Amino acid sequence: MNQNQAPLLEALKNCAARPHAAFYTPGHKRGRGIAQPLADLLGRDVFGVDLTELADLDNLSAPQGVIQQAQQLAAEAFGASQTWFLVNGSTCGIEAAILATCSAGDKIILPRNVHSSAIAGLILSGAIPIFVNPEYNPVLDIAHSITPDSLQVALQQHPDAKAVLTVYPTYYGVCGDLQAIAQITHEYHIPLLVDEAHGAHFAFHPQLPTPALAAGADLTVQSIHKVLGAMTQASMLHVQGERIDIDRVSKALQLLQSTSPSYVLLASLDAARQQMAVDGKQLMSRTLQLAEDARSRISQISGLSVLQLPEKGCLSPGFVDLDRTRLTVTVSSLGLTGFEVEELLDAQGVTAEFATLQNITFIISLGNTADDIKQLVEGLMSLGTSRQKNIHNVGCVSVIEPNYTQKIYILTHPTKLSNLIPNSFPTREGEQELKRISPREAFFAASEILPILETCDRICAEVVCPYPPGIPVLIPGEVITKSVLEYLQHIQHQGGFITGCHDTNFHTLKVVKN
Repeated sequence: MNQNQAPLLEALKNCAARPHAAFYTPGHKRGRGIAQPLADLLGRDVFGVDLTELADLDNLSAPQGVIQQAQQLAAEAFGASQTWFLVNGSTCGIEAAILATCSAGDKIILPRNVHSSAIAGLILSGAIPIFVNPEYNPVLDIAHSITPDSLQVALQQHPDAKAVLTVYPTYYGVCGDLQAIAQITHEYHIPLLVDEAHGAHFAFHPQLPTPALAAGADLTVQSIHKVLGAMTQASMLHVQGERIDIDRVSKALQLLQSTSPSYVLLASLDAARQQMAVDGKQLMSRTLQLAEDARSRISQISGLSVLQLPEKGCLSPGFVDLDRTRLTVTVSSLGLTGFEVEELLDAQGVTAEFATLQNITFIISLGNTADDIKQLVEGLMSLGTSRQKNIHNVGCVSVIEPNYTQKIYILTHPTKLSNLIPNSFPTREGEQELKRISPREAFFAASEILPILETCDRICAEVVCPYPPGIPVLIPGEVITKSVLEYLQHIQHQGGFITGCHDTNFHTLKVVKN
């Protein structure tokens, strides 16, 4: 196929240029009815291409024209047999993947550090999660990938599982041994689903990690907007092989996607694919060089360390590769939290992707410049003169073991745990075996709202997670523990944000009625 083409983009351009009287949605009629303040902000040209599903623009739910052509070009560029454009973000793609492979009561194996969209998929489908503990670095307080061995154990205990879902790469850019995970999954004749939201660029440069499809994934969801040149909310879902029911994917997306898709978003996917197919290697070479420059200079700043790929021979099963365009800087040695550093940098005009207690993470992409890197490095260098604080970080990890019980691990000061063996969890209060119910059952159960201190040992009825990265600490069906409440309150006290729950001030929680 001719990857220089952009059929959807061209069709939209032609429709917008055709003089005609518009008696169809949207109501602003090609920008003439837009409020002046919005026109002043965005200009009027963009509204001229904000069109509906006209005859020449195809139909997203049943594409047979330019959308179909654009999706076929994307499938070839990203190495898939079939691709769907997503206008509701990767969230709807993950939900569709679970709906397409699991029915109510079916088991699905997935890591506990999944995005909240996977939890939504469990609620919508009625699937039963078998959570697997990801490999964890207690020194940096960073969870990596699940390991092939942990997946093997889970599948041996639950051979009736209908699918495996994993995250590749993690928000920190860490990649597990996806090829081994795919091989183990396929031995049980079930599909491997991959949340590859942050890995859309992998297919376009040999120095980046192996793309999920090339590693053996059957279905992968990519946020084209996160690291490439598409508009926010524009994503893709790719499949290959025979393990995925194509019709179920299409039907699931018809349930989850808008019947009035934004053609601005759709055209941005077509344009981003064309850009990467034609110039992707050159763009990624430049991006990698910027990232390497930043990593090298930041590593020389006293008190800071940068997450690096371990040397050969020191790789762990949950960390076999690293997206070098993702920059995670550990700041705890400065006596500052990642949240405090985020605020200090923002005051200097440097805005990070997200922060945690110990770390702060930056995304370097094809849109960054050498001046951006210079400003980032100078901002981090200035931290040495910032107000020092003697803090004592405390964290915890909530892990659901393959036997469908929950264990809470309490972490004392992570920077003092360097003597611990990899993949171990220091405990202060011991492990608590807790019974729980399915996410769907808890979500739709009769519930009540209680003050935080009265929710211990009750079953949670909502999703509760610090955001970003949107990894829930509590999900519907889990038992609320004192340790988890303390952790969430600590995150909030240190400057983090608690999302997903009805009370974002975190004074109350919704629980299942006894």
